[in-house]
Amino acid sequence: MAEVNVTHVTEFILNGITDWPELQAPCFVVFLVIYLVTVLGNLGLVSLIRMDARLHTPMYYFLSHLAFVDLCYSSAITPKMMVNFVVEHNTISFHACAIQLCCFLTFMITECFLLASMAYDRYVAICRPLHYSTLMSKRVCIQLVAVPYVYSFLVALFHTIITFRLTYCGPNVINHFYCDDLPLLALSCSDTHVKEVLIFAFAGFDMICSSSIVLTSYIFITAAILKIHSTQGRHKAISTCGSHMVAVTLFYGTLIFMYLQPKSNHSLDTDKMASVFYTVVIPMLNPLIYSLRNKDVKDASKKALEKGCETVKMSNLRK
Repeated sequence: MAEVNVTHVTEFILNGITDWPELQAPCFVVFLVIYLVTVLGNLGLVSLIRMDARLHTPMYYFLSHLAFVDLCYSSAITPKMMVNFVVEHNTISFHACAIQLCCFLTFMITECFLLASMAYDRYVAICRPLHYSTLMSKRVCIQLVAVPYVYSFLVALFHTIITFRLTYCGPNVINHFYCDDLPLLALSCSDTHVKEVLIFAFAGFDMICSSSIVLTSYIFITAAILKIHSTQGRHKAISTCGSHMVAVTLFYGTLIFMYLQPKSNHSLDTDKMASVFYTVVIPMLNPLIYSLRNKDVKDASKKALEKGCETVKMSNLRK
């Protein structure tokens, strides 16, 4: 007997952040500005690192990929989210929803492990400075970036396939502003127990594994800093890690709140607000955090600005 396909849903409606009409226009403007700052900030940081030879070091190599990942997963979410503020029903097709979920999970997991790679880089720089060029060779740096990309894509694809093989009989309104696992499971008329266990297991493994690397690295970094006798030396060591520590705290703190709380305490509305922070706000903040607290980036930005002004000036003189 042939298996009957009982999946009736061909598209979903994204519920958005707020239903209050008076907030639609202000929210659209706010998130548009945030997204433009995100695009300009992350693209600018990637371009700056590529152009300035002084920034061709492992630390900035990882930072350029972090900026790229921030730009990608914000772009996978924010433009579609803003549509909610200008249309009555923000629909997304079944397959487009699957693609959005896969892209979002890929870049989110990649960011977890990129932050861990950056922590390892800082550990080597501070605790093993004489072996830095060997331990952080070009080949090692490429591996520390490539492995997170490949692993994250495979995990994201695995979760996406399982989620969209479930049966969706209706309703089709997702109580979220993008396609995420938990709101989609709330709509499924299949047994979602296995999927929920997989979410908890993979989220737990990814965060425990990556955060363990970060914590272990910073334990050794802290021990090394305490052994430095000069105040100037300690300050220099701490300043090289400050931006990364802020980025790690913001990102992991939000994810732990989002994915590792007990199911009984889970509120999709609360998750929605947390999601705004790590999908929209953090990708905007990261380039600002690394730029404002980093002398090399500020010097490179100043040099690029001066060079641009000179180019414009020479172009005007020729005219």
